[in-house]
Amino acid sequence: MKKEVRTIVYDEELDMEAYYFQGTEKPFPNHFHEHYVIGLMENGLRNLSCRNQQYMIGENQILLLNPGDNHGCVQADHRAMDYRGLNIPREVMLDFAGEITGKRELPGFSENVIEDETAVWYFRGLHQMIMEGENRFGKEENLYLLLSLLMQNYGQPFEKCIPECREEIEEVCAFMENHYSEHMDLNQICHDVGLSKSTLLRAFTKSKGVTPYRYLETIRVNRAKRLLEQGVSPLEAALSTGFSDQSHFTNYFNRFIGLSPGAYRDIFMSVKRSGGGKNHGK
Repeated sequence: MKKEVRTIVYDEELDMEAYYFQGTEKPFPNHFHEHYVIGLMENGLRNLSCRNQQYMIGENQILLLNPGDNHGCVQADHRAMDYRGLNIPREVMLDFAGEITGKRELPGFSENVIEDETAVWYFRGLHQMIMEGENRFGKEENLYLLLSLLMQNYGQPFEKCIPECREEIEEVCAFMENHYSEHMDLNQICHDVGLSKSTLLRAFTKSKGVTPYRYLETIRVNRAKRLLEQGVSPLEAALSTGFSDQSHFTNYFNRFIGLSPGAYRDIFMSVKRSGGGKNHGK
């Protein structure tokens, strides 16, 4: 059995994360991110669920995720997954979109799985440069080339990639965004928006692709990531974001991020100590 290795690098110059998962067999449950994701499958075959559609994603196919795109995947054959990815914050994407298109508005990728040899070429070059700590010039050049190609061939205004939602569902999302650190339950939420539990669960899951509880837990993990990046301890991050205890937080964080909260925090502490990007293998 191939040993699993996970490596994550935070690139301070580009303000984004690059990661490389090798020998991964674990499934990733349905979830979403607040940032953009561009990923490349290098080995293995995965059954991918994304925005309520099913895909088979394999070698040399690129995954494009907009912020909020729900997705999850499971192994579809005997081969472990090798996967390279980039996490690009909205603010960074907004800056590049302004430079590339002349309009400072978030792009939305219209396709989630693509086959594009040129995009793969640019992505591999960029990812390798980040992982090896190359200079900014080369990294930025490849990033511009990659994003220009993706925006031109697969992009549209971000708003067009957001499915229409009922007003009550958006109200629930806003409530959870504002009160994620507090205790909440279905009774409270349903009372506030005037929906029954069964109606809320059906409507929310259809609209967002995840259940309300999974949506809330994902918000909490994303907020905890920001705290860990600032050097906050895992325990304090757990308590500040509404997790009942550190064990619950650690299990959930590891499932979706692929590292423990402490290991994730160490990446950013290494950057601050050295003044440059560092990698962390697990």
